[in-house]
Amino acid sequence: MNLSKKLYILSFGCQMNKLDSALVSSALIQAGFILTESVKDADVVLINTCSVREHAEQRVISHLGHLKHIKKSRPDMIVGVIGCMAQRLGDKLLEHEAVNIVCGPAQIPQLAELITKAVNEKKKELAVTENIRRSAKENEHGALEDFESAYSSEDEIIPSQAYVRIMRGCNNFCTYCIVPYVRGPEVSRPPDTILEQIRKLADSGVKQVTLLGQTVNSYKYYKDERTWSLADLLIAASQISGIEWLKFVTSYPSEEFFDDIMHAMASSPKICKYLHMPAQSGSDKILKAMNRNYTASMYLELLDRARSIVTGIAIAGDFIVGFPDETEEDFQATVDLVQKAKYRNAFIFKYSPRPGTTAEKRWLDTVPDDIKQKRNAALLDVQEKISDKLSMEFIGNVEKVLVEGLSKKPHLNSKDSDNNPQLVGCTGTDYIVVFNGPVSLAGQFANVKITRTSPLTLFGELV
Repeated sequence: MNLSKKLYILSFGCQMNKLDSALVSSALIQAGFILTESVKDADVVLINTCSVREHAEQRVISHLGHLKHIKKSRPDMIVGVIGCMAQRLGDKLLEHEAVNIVCGPAQIPQLAELITKAVNEKKKELAVTENIRRSAKENEHGALEDFESAYSSEDEIIPSQAYVRIMRGCNNFCTYCIVPYVRGPEVSRPPDTILEQIRKLADSGVKQVTLLGQTVNSYKYYKDERTWSLADLLIAASQISGIEWLKFVTSYPSEEFFDDIMHAMASSPKICKYLHMPAQSGSDKILKAMNRNYTASMYLELLDRARSIVTGIAIAGDFIVGFPDETEEDFQATVDLVQKAKYRNAFIFKYSPRPGTTAEKRWLDTVPDDIKQKRNAALLDVQEKISDKLSMEFIGNVEKVLVEGLSKKPHLNSKDSDNNPQLVGCTGTDYIVVFNGPVSLAGQFANVKITRTSPLTLFGELV
């Protein structure tokens, strides 16, 4: 293969997908590829896909249509679809005129080989897991472990930050969710491997590590007659020199290890006081239909415990509106939960049926789209008022911020900038902070005095 081939990667979906894209990018650069930001210049285009919502899949289909036209004038361009949609649709996706390679999440270590074969043999390549719910073969786990460790690196866009996966898959089977069918069963990675990966990242200058898992708080690894939990992993990682902040996403509302994780957070200044724990609904009827295994009162009790153990903790949530048979009363129960939960922010989505899930098989999509849209907007409005009130409490505070780099949107008055550009960063509690400062601060910590706020952003001056 010509070692100067240009590579373009487009990534959709969650942080797990972004991590996979970063690993693939790192591996292919080491194999001789050159990254390009222009799809028209690329010799190889990889689309890392998400199947959680229909909209995400439709965007992929739209991009493939665009690539089909580009390939008319550039027939040698290789197009690969990787990730969850690749695993879900498999050879059906390979039938698309534009697609040369379909590769599931467990097969990403094979990508360089698949690209080489597609180029040399001029035929389509398929690599997905045959029976996704069967425990992965030992050699497949080994390949993923080696790949993860070898190509883990600092975030290409945000300096000094990195993601480390601590587990793969999911065993919860929420009725609306496709993840267990495209990511497979839960598998926790060995703690020694994770900690060694974090040490290497720290040695390369990484200051913040975010631990990732589909349900990150269900991490469990048996070793030397001891069970490691997420709490143990956080405490061990916090002792690694060079790492200053540790975060983790996303948590499932569960009693198991919950207090241990909160006590670990409270005990170490390195473990950021931020908890992202989706509720999905405030109606017990809907929660039961979703197979969420808790009630609204149990969920709120977990939040109360988190706040009693960890002073100043910031909490984020997720919600789905318009689940089958959701009544106005059910929706009002969700509004009530959001008002009681007092989230820093919440991600709110309209229900869309995913093929193959229990909800799609069992129930009709009964809530009209205009009602879903109305409820989505109403819940966003409720949350915005809460976020605005919480943000205003920061005015006058000096906050420690890890600077990400230049802000994409101009928010501040340029005449007050001392000729410095506008920067953006994040607090330990995941608040976005915008301020003027030298570009050299990217990847560094800075103290910023908060002078103004919006519901989701803090504005300030460099101290």
